[in-house]
Amino acid sequence: MPSRKRVRKKSNEKPRVKPPVLCPGDTIGIIAPASNIQREDLEAGCEALRRAGYRPFYFDSILEQDLYFAGSIERRVREVEEMFQRNDIRAIVCARGGYGANYLLNAIDIRKIKSHPKIFLGYSDVTCLLTHFADAGRFVAFHGPMVAKDWAHEDGVDLRSWQEALGSSSPWDVPLNAEVRGLVDGETEGILYGGCLSILVASLATAYEINTTGKILFLEDVAAKPFQIDRMLMQLKFAGHFDQVRGIVFGQMLDCVQRTNQGYTLEEVVARIVGDLGVPVAFGVRSGHVTSRNITLPFGVRAKLKVNGKEVGLKILESAVSL
Repeated sequence: MPSRKRVRKKSNEKPRVKPPVLCPGDTIGIIAPASNIQREDLEAGCEALRRAGYRPFYFDSILEQDLYFAGSIERRVREVEEMFQRNDIRAIVCARGGYGANYLLNAIDIRKIKSHPKIFLGYSDVTCLLTHFADAGRFVAFHGPMVAKDWAHEDGVDLRSWQEALGSSSPWDVPLNAEVRGLVDGETEGILYGGCLSILVASLATAYEINTTGKILFLEDVAAKPFQIDRMLMQLKFAGHFDQVRGIVFGQMLDCVQRTNQGYTLEEVVARIVGDLGVPVAFGVRSGHVTSRNITLPFGVRAKLKVNGKEVGLKILESAVSL
């Protein structure tokens, strides 16, 4: 596919604050900032965290329900802010996504969050909080397994990437399985950033619009038909958010099909849209909505993407936490 040359601006972003490292025995605060959760799923995830060597903690109010939300906006905001302010909490992991995290964006006091930077981890609807904390809070955030989802299921978490992202001081290679494939060859370095495609697109023309300049953009989604993925990618393209990206990495894109015999692949659809950007593009990294072994990705740190035919490499070039 022909490529179109662009002059790429250098990113003038200052390095983000790195939250303190997570160690065995540390307490992990669990929050529900979006949809309501089921107690059995929460407890199953907490038990898995205990087996992994951590101390899970949550407020009893986490099980509240208001329509399809995990309680009122006030409850969810208070939960987030208190978890950041508590000295005994070393990391904050979301119980699940669903819908509703966007309600918190203009209600959270970002000054309270910035003054107590901590590991904050989730995906799906939580994407809007990840990008908000990375951009307005200026600290590294983490895209990866949630408690009542991935931790609650056997083989739901890629422990290697979890440990590397939350506890490593050295560069490390993101574990890529055989289904990861290259769409556009190239080699690049940039700041890893992104999340759930539909949530990223929903940020456009708001005060919380994403900043993709100088980024290796990670995009994933679930149960969106190929034409819907096409539409969202075109919206990002028309909005100029691909103009200064350094590379693009797609997730597993779980259940993103029109029908079983549709006669084309999602890779063909996305390659038609991003194949002319002149940046490397890879497809199939297992983070976010996945079948198993959810990979933890740090957003806000330097990464290197290399695509050479079928060979794909994604390397995190710096520690995402302070030791």
